[in-house]
Amino acid sequence: MSGAAVVLTGFRHSVYTRVARIALAEKGVDHEYEEHDPFAPGAQGPHPFGRVPVLRHGDFTIYETAAITDYVDRAFDGPALMPVDAMAAARVGQVIGIVDAYGYWPLVRQVYSHAVFCLVLGEPASSETVAEGLAAGPGVLGALDAVSAEGLVLNGGFTRADCHLVPMIAAFASAPQGAAMLGDFPGLAAWWAMVRARPSVVETDVPLTSELPRG
Repeated sequence: MSGAAVVLTGFRHSVYTRVARIALAEKGVDHEYEEHDPFAPGAQGPHPFGRVPVLRHGDFTIYETAAITDYVDRAFDGPALMPVDAMAAARVGQVIGIVDAYGYWPLVRQVYSHAVFCLVLGEPASSETVAEGLAAGPGVLGALDAVSAEGLVLNGGFTRADCHLVPMIAAFASAPQGAAMLGDFPGLAAWWAMVRARPSVVETDVPLTSELPRG
């Protein structure tokens, strides 16, 4: 299927859509992009649970972001996004697990959503929700800081761990409170300072505006 069309369906302000876009950019995969707002009334889209992103490669469709980045890395030429070393590969899986299970909710849905997203869109925001996210933040950032300090991943190379973590930290650090807290974790802060200028990170950064796209 090397010549088959590749189509990514996503929502431009979704951190998980950005994960997939970074992986595709790192591998140099030409693809089409279809915008789908999962929050629009009656929205369903190609994901059976109404989420994004979804990747189609010819007749093959895959959803769930970790499965998408795994497939992109295996199916296409380009720089490998998984280390060969068993311990480093395990750390990649660990970082993705931390992001999904412990990081996304406090960093993105609580801090970013209520300290940045809702304010830009003029929607109700909760300072209590921001405080809850900030209270959980050190545990998440500390775990990731330890991984970075170990040096197996988040160390200057670029793996699926970076693909998954970049959008979460970008969102969190866009809130002043998040940026201040990130500075308390020097290894993670140094990693962010290094990767934020990477071409795949820059080109997938979609500015947040007061009007959400529809369609």
